[in-house]
Amino acid sequence: MKHNMGTADRLIRLIVAAIIVFLYSNHTIEGTSGIVLLVIAIVFALTSFISFCPLYTLFGLSSKKK
Repeated sequence: MKHNMGTADRLIRLIVAAIIVFLYSNHTIEGTSGIVLLVIAIVFALTSFISFCPLYTLFGLSSKKK
């Protein structure tokens, strides 16, 4: 698995994930949309930690500097 995410991309994903978790824990977002957003936040956090995004591979993208 080759890393395809740059530092800025990883940081933005972690910030977005933290915001979603915060909003969900404060009951600002609820129900089905809250659960969907929470799953997206988990995916964002996981892909940030491993520096690899499977969708980038499918589309041939990379935000990592060479």
